[in-house]
Amino acid sequence: MTRGPVYKLLTEADWAAAEAAGATATALDLADGYVHLSTAAQVRETARRYYSGQARVRLLRFDLAALGDIRWEPSRGRDLFPHLYGPLEIAKADAAWWLTRGADGVPQFPEDV
Repeated sequence: MTRGPVYKLLTEADWAAAEAAGATATALDLADGYVHLSTAAQVRETARRYYSGQARVRLLRFDLAALGDIRWEPSRGRDLFPHLYGPLEIAKADAAWWLTRGADGVPQFPEDV
């Protein structure tokens, strides 16, 4: 699989909860039993599909080697996505950004992502 970083998108409410707890715990992740992550090639489409219309979205970047039990499993379009089976501690993020929505409602990414 990839050797590059992986990304986690969070709503403002999910980010506030993660700050309080020290780890992410979105409703979808809890329901599915793992933390949904995306590669650099996948994260923009994830943002478009699931975070459009949000005023701000938190984007966290993680070094894949710093995480625990990552499994590459098929998801959207049978593409393999990184899924973390264990807590995603926000202190392990090596970068973070606030994404704001563009005129089309889609979160806008910095050029270096």
